[in-house]
Amino acid sequence: MIVRLCLLVAFLGCRLPVVGTEEDSGPFSTPFPSPLNADALLSPNCSQLTLKLDFSTKVVKHEYIVVFNGYFTAKARSDFISSALRDVDAVNWRIVRRDNPASDYPSDFEVVEIRQDTRSSLLTLQDHPYIKRVTPQRMVLRSLKLTDRNTLHCFDTRWVQKWQSWQSSRPLRRTSLSLGSGFWHATGRHSSRRLLRAIPRHVAQILQADVLWQMGHTGSGVKVAVFDTGLSEKHPHFKNVKERTNWTNEKTLDDGLGHGTFVAGVIASMRECQGFAPDSELHIFRVFTNNQVSYTSWFLDAFNYAILKKIDVLNLSIGGPDFMDHPFVDKVWELTANKVIMVSAIGNDGPLYGTLNNPADQMDVIGVGGIDFEDNIARFSSRGMTTWELPGGYGRVKPDIVTYGSGVRGSGLKEGCRSLSGTSVASPVVAGAVTLLASTVLNRELVNPASMKQALIASARRLPGVNMFEQGHGKLDLLRAYQILNSYKPQASLSPSYIDLTECPYMWPYCSQPIYYGGMPAIVNVTILNGMGVTGRIVDKPIWQPYLPQNGDYVDVAVSYSPVLWPWAGYLAVSVSVAKKAASWEGIAQGHVMVTVASPAENDVSNTGEMTSTVKLPVKVKIVPTPPRSKRILWDQYHNLRYPPGYFPRDNLRMKNDPLDWNGDHIHTNFRDMYQHLRSMGYFVEVLGAPITCFDASQYGTLLMVDSEEEYFPEEITKLKRDIDNGLSLIIFSDWYNTSVMRKVKFYDENTRQWWMPDTGGANVPALNDLIAVWGMAFSDGLYEGDFTMADHDMYYASGCSIARFPEDGIVIAQTLKDQGLEVLKQETAVVENVPVLGLYQTPSDGGGRIALYGDSNCIDDSHRQKDCFWLLDALLQYTSYSMTPPSLTHSKNRVVPPTGTDRPLPQRLEGNHLYRYSKVLEAHLGDPKPRPLPACPHLSWAKPQPLNETAPSNLWKHQKLLSVDMDKVVLPNVRLYRPQVRPLSPGESGAWDIPGGIMPGRYNQEVGQTIPMFAFLGAMVVLSFFVVQLTKAKSKPKRRKPRVKRPLYLQQQQQQTPHSGKNPTV
Repeated sequence: MIVRLCLLVAFLGCRLPVVGTEEDSGPFSTPFPSPLNADALLSPNCSQLTLKLDFSTKVVKHEYIVVFNGYFTAKARSDFISSALRDVDAVNWRIVRRDNPASDYPSDFEVVEIRQDTRSSLLTLQDHPYIKRVTPQRMVLRSLKLTDRNTLHCFDTRWVQKWQSWQSSRPLRRTSLSLGSGFWHATGRHSSRRLLRAIPRHVAQILQADVLWQMGHTGSGVKVAVFDTGLSEKHPHFKNVKERTNWTNEKTLDDGLGHGTFVAGVIASMRECQGFAPDSELHIFRVFTNNQVSYTSWFLDAFNYAILKKIDVLNLSIGGPDFMDHPFVDKVWELTANKVIMVSAIGNDGPLYGTLNNPADQMDVIGVGGIDFEDNIARFSSRGMTTWELPGGYGRVKPDIVTYGSGVRGSGLKEGCRSLSGTSVASPVVAGAVTLLASTVLNRELVNPASMKQALIASARRLPGVNMFEQGHGKLDLLRAYQILNSYKPQASLSPSYIDLTECPYMWPYCSQPIYYGGMPAIVNVTILNGMGVTGRIVDKPIWQPYLPQNGDYVDVAVSYSPVLWPWAGYLAVSVSVAKKAASWEGIAQGHVMVTVASPAENDVSNTGEMTSTVKLPVKVKIVPTPPRSKRILWDQYHNLRYPPGYFPRDNLRMKNDPLDWNGDHIHTNFRDMYQHLRSMGYFVEVLGAPITCFDASQYGTLLMVDSEEEYFPEEITKLKRDIDNGLSLIIFSDWYNTSVMRKVKFYDENTRQWWMPDTGGANVPALNDLIAVWGMAFSDGLYEGDFTMADHDMYYASGCSIARFPEDGIVIAQTLKDQGLEVLKQETAVVENVPVLGLYQTPSDGGGRIALYGDSNCIDDSHRQKDCFWLLDALLQYTSYSMTPPSLTHSKNRVVPPTGTDRPLPQRLEGNHLYRYSKVLEAHLGDPKPRPLPACPHLSWAKPQPLNETAPSNLWKHQKLLSVDMDKVVLPNVRLYRPQVRPLSPGESGAWDIPGGIMPGRYNQEVGQTIPMFAFLGAMVVLSFFVVQLTKAKSKPKRRKPRVKRPLYLQQQQQQTPHSGKNPTV
């Protein structure tokens, strides 16, 4: 079975190269801080400090991970490698021994050291029929250093600007997701607020886990794995540590850092800072050393061992932006396919959008975001959408769910408790809840990654005023999830469960702009969750059924979907457009899409039986008449590239600790504020996810190209010239491009003596110059920065280029800036006057469009924007859309004669760059990349409508209801809201962390628990005796008839209408 799954992974995965970061040994690099002494972390003062984490990865010298197409014994793996390398002359290789608990079992990979003739050896290995992929072995470095609590703000997302370091805090591989992807936030930050110490926040009881504890559910029988820094053997908080395994090269199982202990405590601590599931089987996987080093092979071996041990729940509080790290992603798929419920942190890169971390952004993983105890989305919590699907599609909704991740208390390194913040804290909260929930289900066969996620998102409480890319489906509700899971029947469901383009703010950005005839289709990427089985399929085709009374026939719908739902999930991409007959109509239209999912019946020996589930996706849109051409802007998404897979550097070189351009460059990710501004100004913004040859230019006033890294097809250049001659206008925001600087900011690995070079600059200036050369325009390879004033607005130029060539009858604005390129290359400072930064040009053809160039995009990019230039974008749109030249620019004192470009050569492409590996335009051709054939334009197959002559539902937002789920059948005990209880400390127990929490079930509290019924019985007898005495006295007294006072009529009516009932628990 495992071999089949691995082969399916191989079929689904694509063989793209994996690029990683290396440390720079040049003047930009700084050594890692020395690892902290564990004793420093034990100091009581540590609670008052912030731990800053730095991360990087290295390629290990001469070592490669050889991934096979199945699980084989060590001898078979050795034979395959030997046969593959047999014909390679003078090759010196050996298999690296891995001494860990998984070494006695078959494996699907091997670590090979190749000393000579590496290139030919790798090619030979990859050609072997049983070898799936060969990737470099990587070492992950993580370092900590203490800083005073007052020097850093826990929610500060600004980046320190230093030239001394070119080292990413957001690495190309996996990192721990404590606060800020490099911050552990301890309790002492607001120690003057004593209320927090008087009422300790035990997250398990705040989420009402004690209700399930009173019902006898404590996580018993559920195996939960913690992949982190280990756990001490005799830690007093844990009573059921089933196994501790070490996957590192250190001879210890103990936690020397504290992060793994904290995560395990949130899940399964039995005392003080109580966890959710104290009786669960805790499996500790130590995958980081005390020097904070890990290797890819350690994770892969540990994942394989988790499958062998039949782990039920796995918490992974690490993440990174690389969703194309194929060995890691493939192994996560294999884990979930084996019914391992993986819970992972969504990332600490908020509040910026498009910052989701992998593996939490995968469909089969429960991705967790963070909130504070006031139910506000934590500033550090990463936001959606996913960027896998760009540029042609649209991202999925993530996170799946949010829960407490700010100031949460967990177990200290040796004893006591500590408070930390970050999505790595929110992740074990959900992992603990999932473990507790799994223990409540009698039929454990019903619990799988899909059914658990269905229960969590269906029961989540939506937070008001927050969109779905911030909160997912809402806040974790443990008790509602329990009710749903215990009345669950296998079925399929959708995430999101409906599409309502009129519901703001939850459905942002869909609700921010109505649709109209002639516009680009609105794409909603829905996730199909299949609780019936690990694999499934969509039966026939989804059906579009418009509601005729609600004008559903004015909407056209096209649907594409996963041919196979594996593992446990797939996608359903719904494209919504407006029919031609509604070109001048305004109103609301509704309908729904019907989808039937089928999965093989697990117990069917003949393999002919199937389980089926039909789900309905309601659709509601607002339609407006087609706007005028001047109000319509087309955003070019097709020519934006981002990491992964290639090394595309940031647009602002001052941002040293964040060098990767990985947010998607989309109007709903890092250009969100610009989009919101344009909508507030009355513009309609659409996204082009196809080549320039694939849109009707007569529909749009302006084509907006920002920070483009892609090349251009020759046919695109020709069509754009024709479109602008016919009235289309063009605005380009460029960025830096300098081959000398690109060589300077490359990553160098001291082990392999290899360089990783940027595949382009901030923008692909040579390609842009090819695009605009026909008008006598070009950008330079100059690199400038500085503050200046333009039209009475303060501006900041952040690593931008200048205009090298412009038509003589155009308008050019220049500024005085610093030569940043000189500073980077020679560490010298120079000021340059009259640097052309802005150009405006009216094309000479009759009815022709206008062109505007600006050399820097950082002023409209949310990533590192310091001073916005939305006013400039407004002025440029007034010029391109209405031919209104801003007087503040035409009469500016900074207007200069347009440059001719004869004084210096134009920038050339970096020799030896690998852009063709990731480009949609280029392909390798005898060492000289050439354009590919122009691809066909995307064609949507519109569904044939099946109209319904019935009324559509008025309110689409209800808690997602699963079929055959009746929560009323699952009764909860009548309990009070959480109030912390106090018990005496045991000998040696630390009292440094406030008042302990409520009483937990289990062996530790058996004596206390046995005394409670006795005291309750005695108290009840005393109260009963008192009432009997009082009743006897009352009967022995002579009754005196009192005059009856007639009560007012409104009081009698009120008494009759008010039923007498006991208090019900708030769930």
